[in-house]
Amino acid sequence: MANVFSRPVPQTQEYTATVEAEVKNNIAPHTPVRIDRILVEVGDRVSRGQKLVQMDAANLKQLKLQLDNQEVEFQRIDELYKVGGVSKSEWDASKMTLDVRKTSYENMLENTALLSPINGIITARNYDNGDMYSGGNPVLVVEQIAPVKVIINISESYFTQIKKGAQVSVKLDVYGDEEFMGKVNLIYPTINPATRTFPVEIYLENRDLRVRPGMFARVTVNFGTINHVVVPDQAIVKQAGSGDRYVYVYDNGKVSYVKVELGRRMDTEYELLSGVGNNAQVVIAGQARLFDGTEVEVEK
Repeated sequence: MANVFSRPVPQTQEYTATVEAEVKNNIAPHTPVRIDRILVEVGDRVSRGQKLVQMDAANLKQLKLQLDNQEVEFQRIDELYKVGGVSKSEWDASKMTLDVRKTSYENMLENTALLSPINGIITARNYDNGDMYSGGNPVLVVEQIAPVKVIINISESYFTQIKKGAQVSVKLDVYGDEEFMGKVNLIYPTINPATRTFPVEIYLENRDLRVRPGMFARVTVNFGTINHVVVPDQAIVKQAGSGDRYVYVYDNGKVSYVKVELGRRMDTEYELLSGVGNNAQVVIAGQARLFDGTEVEVEK
């Protein structure tokens, strides 16, 4: 026999997920054009605003010439308009043409020198110098991996217990039992009715860049403590032919066969979510010789 009591039990759950980049950008021109030169390689660290790819500039040069000519023409029209030599409608038409040429040139400029929109690492290169880009795969992929994130799906029963900013433990299979600390960055506000879960986004700062997108992660979340009865594992009896678990509880010279709901296993003990009250006596040996209502004598 063993006396069992209610005590605070940490409510921790483990979730599995795949590490993702915080931001992932596909680098490609807006329109088909020949690639003049790719300036980076896979694995290179790049800075925001850094030029990554130089596309063919023939069309850009042509647009620049047209823009320069239109600027000269507009200056001429503007001077004439000031002295009454042309109408307001002619001035408006020349100004509109100049604005269109400027917009076309700026768009082509963006389409010719491809810049990195973030600080990150080049994770894919799909073309070589001289290739014709015609759509499909981007020329390059750049990912921000400091921080990285993992998204886990938590049961709705914990919806009120998870808080933004809470710390969590993250282990990566590639690093064994080494523990990385993350924090809750985003809690999705709705429950998936099919799975009864809600997504939670975990951030890892990853300043040393050891954690990479695609790694398999195990996230442990602590939801605080709840007072539950804890019993020795020897007290648990599995009913043959089912997944139900039972405990023999002693009271007034007899034992009762009580169905229990198990929580966490903690070394040689089990947390019970239901079935056994505080300060009960449970049988921890010889259960095979017992049945519900058996009279027993407790040895002193």
